Amino acid sequence: MSKKVALAYSGGLDTSVILKWLKEELGYSVIAMSVDVGQGEEELEGLEEKALATGAEKVYVLDRKQEFVKDYVFPTLQAGAIYEGKYLLGTAMARPLIGKTLVEVAEEEGAEAVAHGATGKGNDQVRFELAVKALNPDLKIIAPWRIWSISSRSDAIAYAKKYGIPVPVTKEKPYSMDRNLWHISYEGGMLEDPNYQPEEDMFLLTKSPQEAPEEGAEVEIEFEKGIPVAVNDEKLDAVSLLIYLNKLAGEHGIGRVDLVENRLVGIKSRGVYETPGGTLLSLAHRELEHLVLDRETFHYKEQIALKYAELVYYGLWFTPLKKALDAFVASTQERLSGQVRLKLYRGNVVIAGRSSPYSLYNPELATFEADSLYNQKDAEGFINLFGLPLKVQRLMEKGCGGIL
Repeated sequence: MSKKVALAYSGGLDTSVILKWLKEELGYSVIAMSVDVGQGEEELEGLEEKALATGAEKVYVLDRKQEFVKDYVFPTLQAGAIYEGKYLLGTAMARPLIGKTLVEVAEEEGAEAVAHGATGKGNDQVRFELAVKALNPDLKIIAPWRIWSISSRSDAIAYAKKYGIPVPVTKEKPYSMDRNLWHISYEGGMLEDPNYQPEEDMFLLTKSPQEAPEEGAEVEIEFEKGIPVAVNDEKLDAVSLLIYLNKLAGEHGIGRVDLVENRLVGIKSRGVYETPGGTLLSLAHRELEHLVLDRETFHYKEQIALKYAELVYYGLWFTPLKKALDAFVASTQERLSGQVRLKLYRGNVVIAGRSSPYSLYNPELATFEADSLYNQKDAEGFINLFGLPLKVQRLMEKGCGGIL
C-alpha cells in the first residue's frame, strides 16, 4: 500500500504544482482537500476534476461556510480583534479551520502526513502547522516551499507548464489572492512595492468610492449577545447576513484597507484587503459596546482585543490562552444586544444611532440640565481624593527645595 498525504488544495498555482510534486518526487498517494469558506463558485468550479487530472487519488470539497462564520468569524468579531489597527484577520481566521479539516481528512483516509502550499516567508505555514500540532501531533507535516528546488513564483509557473497544469496566475498578473466570506486579500507581484497604487480592476468586492452611488444608504444591524442576527429587521442566518452586508457595503465603496504589516516571521509585508461587510459589523459591534459595557470592562476588553488579534494572526487558535480569552469575551457579551444604525456614503461609514435594553446611558445623569440623580457637590471630594497623590508629590518636592 502506498503512503498517503492529505494536501490542503486550492487549485491555485502553488497547490497544483505541489500535488504533482508530492506524487512525482516523493512518491505519495495524494488526497486533495479543499474547504469551502466562501471563495465563490468560480474558484470551486471544476476543482475536483482539476485535482484528479493533476494526479490526486481522491478529492474532498467540504462546505464549511456556516462553521467558518459562526465559530471563527463571530468570536473574533465579539473580541473586537483587529491586527495592527487595520487588518480584520480574514485569512488568519480561516487557516485554523482549514488546518482542523485537513487533520480530519488525514485521519479519515489513514494518511501519515499532511501538506500545505504556504511559503517559508509567510504566516500561513505557522497557522496550518500549529493547528496540526495541536490536534494530531503524530501527523508528519510536509511544506514543499521549504524543501524543494523551486525558489520563486516564476519557477512554479514553469513547473506547471512542464506538466501541463493550468493555473490562474501568470507572469503578467502575478499577485496572489485569497478569498472567503469575510474578505479578499491581495499580495505579491507589483503589490510588493508599498508605493504602488493598485489598479481599480483588481478589486472584486468593492466599488471605487468615486463610483459609489451619490444617494448613499442606511442600514440597521441587530445583535444578540454580540452576534449579528438581523439586518433592517430581517432575521438572517450567519452566512446570508454576511453576504448581504458584503454586497451592500461593497456597492458603497466601503471596506478597502492597504496595509504594511508585521508578519510573525519578522518580515514587513504589504497587503491590500477588501472587507466590506466585516467593516460594517466591526464598527457596529464596537458602537454597541460603547453603549452597554461599563467603563472598566470596556477598557480592559480593549487590551484583550490586542492580544486576541495577535493570537489569531499568529495561528494560536487552539491554545489554552485563546480558550481562556474566549471565556472572558463571552462573559462581556451576555448583555450585548441591541440595534445600531449606520449611514454609508462613498467609502465612509457614520454612526446614525444605537439602542439597547441593556444600555448604561442614563439621560438624567448625562444631561446638562437639572437632575435629581447627580449631586455636583460630590465631585469636590472625589477630586480631592483622586488628586491626593499629586498633591503629596508636589508637597514633597517643595520640601526638598524643588530640586530632585
